[in-house]
Amino acid sequence: MTDPQHANAPTPAMPDGPKTAILVNRSSVRLWSLAQDDRLRRGLARSGIDNVRAEADPLPPAGDKVVLIRTDFAIDDGLVRALVRTPDCMLVAPVADSGQAVVAAHVRSDRASRVLDLMRQLRSTPEEIAAAGVGVFSPARLGSSYNHALRKRAKPFVMSLIDNPPIAIERRMFRASYKGVTDFVTKWLWPWPAFWATRWCAARGISPNLVTAASLVLVLLAMWLFARNYFAIGIAVAWLMTFLDTVDGKLARVTLTSSKFGDIFDHGIDLVHPPFWYMAWYFGLTTDSTQGQTLLLAGAAWTTVIGYVIGRLQEGFFLWRYRIELHAWRPVDSAFRLFTARRNPNLAIMTVAVIAGRPDLGLLAVAAWTVLCLLFHFVRLGQAIRGERAGERIDSWLAAPTGRA
Repeated sequence: MTDPQHANAPTPAMPDGPKTAILVNRSSVRLWSLAQDDRLRRGLARSGIDNVRAEADPLPPAGDKVVLIRTDFAIDDGLVRALVRTPDCMLVAPVADSGQAVVAAHVRSDRASRVLDLMRQLRSTPEEIAAAGVGVFSPARLGSSYNHALRKRAKPFVMSLIDNPPIAIERRMFRASYKGVTDFVTKWLWPWPAFWATRWCAARGISPNLVTAASLVLVLLAMWLFARNYFAIGIAVAWLMTFLDTVDGKLARVTLTSSKFGDIFDHGIDLVHPPFWYMAWYFGLTTDSTQGQTLLLAGAAWTTVIGYVIGRLQEGFFLWRYRIELHAWRPVDSAFRLFTARRNPNLAIMTVAVIAGRPDLGLLAVAAWTVLCLLFHFVRLGQAIRGERAGERIDSWLAAPTGRA
């Protein structure tokens, strides 16, 4: 479960929320090979607004609520959702030369004409903005800096397509799609190549589910190679699979194409395959091991597999009990997630062992590390339960105003 595609999942429409949106200031710039009109239509549909009109179309009847959004700005998808939930507001962002621009609004139809006039301007004065009689919100005030799904703190962004080159905006959008709490490979090694791979897939219309399907093929191929004692080739295939596992979620988010099926498909593969890799590794080692070595390796394999299951149960219990991820509770938990005994850190241990010519030691080391991580997380669970009984509120440190516990 390394990269939730459901971070941009559709949210139910509010019964009394706006039913209509109008796109303002048509832009020809494409981000992630997607036209701005299409991107905003997808984002608005996720907030329950399917009636999206062009600027020249008539306004809704007086008294109806309407969302107005400029297409010559890239707007964080979280801001779009917040905008739909917040009536009588204007989203204002800084632009070049220390100016301000009205980027989006959620107003009654009878106020829309005045706001539209402001949105058609490249920049507006504070007096003009105040005269509209609508609440003024900056991106930071309108949106949340804490993303629960991605376990991260990040300021919501608004970027002018006039003042910024598309590649810079795409980089900002890609960073926004990345998990904050994850393993060291995903966090530090994959971002640069994953950006270009995601961009390549988007340019060719490759869907996230197709990337996930390719990763499934690699899961099976790596498992076969491990079981056949082809550890070096198997490691290369396994790393390629983990890379695609990073790409599919990013592609889903930057192109707003995540789906329930994609979520189940991606997370199902992520959840199930690691134990099969560990057992395949064991079977590959038994092809040239003595009986005593085989028993030792079997113990290591089963320790790793059972430890993996228990570790997932630990995380599931914490999430069920406290509605937050165990790894997002305190800074120490987030730091430990970088190296905890999950697929990528374990694969790194196995890679070192293969390079050293001792894949058997790799399995033994993973088993030992799995046990140590289980003990650490049992201690953390006990501390959380004790803290709860003492009246402590178990919240994520990332949700705190300063990002500190």
